[in-house]
Amino acid sequence: MEFGLATESLPIEYRKPMGAGIATLSEVDLVDIIQQLHQHLDPRSVFACFGKIMGQHLPLYGICLEHKGQLLHWGQQQGYAIEQKLSFAERQFTINYMLKAPLVPSQTQRLIQLQKLVLQPLFNALQYQEMSQQAMYDALTKLGNRHYYRESLRKEIARAERNQQPLSLIALDLDNFKQLNDDFGHQLGDNALIEFAELLNATIRDTDLAFRIGGDEFTILLQADSQVAALLCQRILDALANHDYLEKYQVSTSMGIAQWCTNDSEQSLYARADNALYKAKAAGRQCFQTDSNREANKIIID
Repeated sequence: MEFGLATESLPIEYRKPMGAGIATLSEVDLVDIIQQLHQHLDPRSVFACFGKIMGQHLPLYGICLEHKGQLLHWGQQQGYAIEQKLSFAERQFTINYMLKAPLVPSQTQRLIQLQKLVLQPLFNALQYQEMSQQAMYDALTKLGNRHYYRESLRKEIARAERNQQPLSLIALDLDNFKQLNDDFGHQLGDNALIEFAELLNATIRDTDLAFRIGGDEFTILLQADSQVAALLCQRILDALANHDYLEKYQVSTSMGIAQWCTNDSEQSLYARADNALYKAKAAGRQCFQTDSNREANKIIID
């Protein structure tokens, strides 16, 4: 999906011919600048391109932009600072320019004219980012969704196979979640899912990935062997026991662990983790079990 590449999508001022109200930029190829800015759909890439362009025409150390709590940086954050507050398509942007020296009037005019060029491509990139996040993340819990899980699992299996490094999958769900909904209502059930998702995010490592794949079903991907996954499962159980809200409503989880082995597909790895999960259910719930596939140990480098 590409945004803003058609001429019609650009504001009128972007399409003025050279010399029509932009005399101070007569040496700048505005068409080339616009094309450069519209090459990217990542806000960071758009802003980095903008920073390089501005640095070519103004005495800049760096630039910082803030939008809805998101910070974008280019260059060094030092020097003489000036702030610009801009609005575009009902969005508010704050840009801080870090200058090597105060601007003369002609440079100020150039800054104003050039910064207008970044708003449309930056807006496009932010929209694309937001839509991408909506496509990958669960709206309720903010964890990765089923689509993101499948994509991540495929990539992680390829990485594990290529580098001969361990990979483990944890399948988990909430015990007696239907009963919780029946007893206290779906709103409380949703709150329990949100609290549990936040607990997972607070418990997993930075390299781990947690997903909600449907209902009260979750998965966690770890770049680690099943022993490390077991330690994580125990941390999750400990965190649940000390969580006031979830403990109040007796929310617990059962978990199953499977370590990837060389003959595993995405489906077989999940099936083994899911089978281990059901063994945990059979063992009394509120615990975890590990799949006993011995082939998993063969991928660990001695």
